[in-house]
Amino acid sequence: MAVPKGKVSKSRTNSRFANYKAELPTLVECPHCHQKMQAHRVCGNCGYYDKTEVVSQDANKE
Repeated sequence: MAVPKGKVSKSRTNSRFANYKAELPTLVECPHCHQKMQAHRVCGNCGYYDKTEVVSQDANKE
């Protein structure tokens, strides 16, 4: 079983997490309706993904 060789200080522990930053998702233009959307996701505006309709517009209105 692995055992740590010595105590890890609070500053060393906290410095591991110091470089983590939340980033905004990358937005691309939908090829069908030209609205901004996340890449590799179904467009929330028109329901298309990869030039095919995945979610019908009738389902969005309910």
